Amino acid sequence: QAQVTESGGGTVQAGESLRVSCAFSGRTFGDTAVGWFRQAPGKEREFVAAISRGGEIYYADSVKGRFTISRDNAKKTLSLQMNSLQPDDTARYYCAKTPRIAYYASKDYLSNQNAYDTWGQGTQVTVSS
Repeated sequence: QAQVTESGGGTVQAGESLRVSCAFSGRTFGDTAVGWFRQAPGKEREFVAAISRGGEIYYADSVKGRFTISRDNAKKTLSLQMNSLQPDDTARYYCAKTPRIAYYASKDYLSNQNAYDTWGQGTQVTVSS
């Protein structure tokens, strides 16, 4: 599996912004879909956002309008811009990449952790009130 370096976490006050990013190695990044998941203590890991190989973007209802996912295939990077952060956003955030995939993939498919075979180590985001 490709190596992944995840960065950008930290502690912010409610209403502030943060950007988390992942850098991937390997030669198949542009042939994959990518996504973000998060996990708070005592809770299940949940879907946050994803981009298909063809560029379709999907968001969880809880972050739509506040978070923006983007990718740069030339740099093999994936980012999540998080605005208007709230205490409920406090979690460890994980980036993930699928194997080589068709251009189209549904939200249901990319919302499932099992679609992904490569994961970042996670970065902590803490939002204080």
